[in-house]
Amino acid sequence: MKIIVGLGNPGPEYDNTRHNVGFLALDTLFPDAKWKEEKRFESLIAEYPDGLLIKPQTYMNNSGRAVQKILAYYGLIPKSFGLLTKKDSDLSEVITVIHDDLDLSFGIHKITNDSGSAGHNGIKSLISHLKTQKIKRVRIGVKNELLRNPIPAEKFVLGRFNSEEKKKLPEIFELIKEKI
Repeated sequence: MKIIVGLGNPGPEYDNTRHNVGFLALDTLFPDAKWKEEKRFESLIAEYPDGLLIKPQTYMNNSGRAVQKILAYYGLIPKSFGLLTKKDSDLSEVITVIHDDLDLSFGIHKITNDSGSAGHNGIKSLISHLKTQKIKRVRIGVKNELLRNPIPAEKFVLGRFNSEEKKKLPEIFELIKEKI
């Protein structure tokens, strides 16, 4: 079973924001997904042929909590050994996380399997809860220097895509489709 997680924030006030590019990617790549709210996992979940699609509903900064619950339920993370949990497990074949990256220019994407959070709070949460940074990440660039200056990063990522960017998003998502 493979898990694809799109990171974002729940609620209509965050629709089409840069921080919700993970949610947007899942909606575009899996348009027929039947999303079901699973309160015990604090997530919206849909099945796809290879596994599950996940949209954590915990807000970005607590995404790891929801993902850890799902992976534990399906037995996809190592069990605890007494008080210690095995750290640094390689989960890159099990989980793919799609998220925004303010360090990459809009239209650029990178795929990594073992990298730190680079300050992204959703990724910090995942690394903390899963006790590993060895997860497959699809980093989608949202930086737009023409719009960003002098807006602080936390406000910029909560801003909505402009009409030109919105038109290009499906092309970007199509490029990552075969890689997830």
